[in-house]
Amino acid sequence: MKNQLNLLNQLQELVLTRDEHHQTGDGSHMDSLDSAIDDLSSRIENPVRGLYQRLYKRDHIVMSPMVDGSCAICRMKLPISQVQQVKLAKTIQTCPSCGRILFDEEGDAPRYIGERLSRAEESRKVGISRFSAESLMVPGIPATNAESAIRILATAMEKNKFISNSEALVSAALEREGMLPTTMGSGLAFPHVRGVEGGGLTLALGVSQKGFDYGGEKVHLVFFTTIPTAVSVFYLRLMSTLVQTFGKQENVDALFAAGTPEELWKAFMKTTRKAVK
Repeated sequence: MKNQLNLLNQLQELVLTRDEHHQTGDGSHMDSLDSAIDDLSSRIENPVRGLYQRLYKRDHIVMSPMVDGSCAICRMKLPISQVQQVKLAKTIQTCPSCGRILFDEEGDAPRYIGERLSRAEESRKVGISRFSAESLMVPGIPATNAESAIRILATAMEKNKFISNSEALVSAALEREGMLPTTMGSGLAFPHVRGVEGGGLTLALGVSQKGFDYGGEKVHLVFFTTIPTAVSVFYLRLMSTLVQTFGKQENVDALFAAGTPEELWKAFMKTTRKAVK
């Protein structure tokens, strides 16, 4: 059954990749994504496929990792007996609360290790400050391609104690890029890794005024994001907002003018203040 769970996770990632492309892309890859989804669906056994399709009609987030003995989506604490069954992966287990199909995270998977804020502290944060920080700003990023850009930003996340295991993070991001490059035109790229649990969405920004080749496109701004499964829909809205904001040259120029992480952070906050709520 572990093989079926792996296929289901791959299928969910393809579906969410299609959702991203539908919302922010030009539609040129929809046919190939549809074909890949159909092919992968055909490899899932009938009873499991039926359950997946029923859940999919309700919500495109069908799979939920088990984190600390709880469903990562609805936070339902699972019975100890079910926790063991999820770990064994011999049968399909669903969350008693939200009904999603549960799976166990790999032991070396990247995790959010940043500071957990109280509700009062969270309420004082606004806009982009809710999921980024000055320490995750990289002006003049010395990247030459997609992999080097992702590695620099993933290293910043680990060095500043936001995310663990940057090497695993880089591998996962490059695997996602292999499905469909995350360039969005206008010199923007949005590499990301979904399923980084343990905290909130985390975003690092790299800026290159000169630009560099990113899978055949010249890129100036790289927004690298780690996404807990539960906030996948929010990430779609955030990405769309950032595409619109930095489709305006005056906002891009504001980031170009920043020479230090502090200046870049202030410029990023200012240019997104009205758009990112």
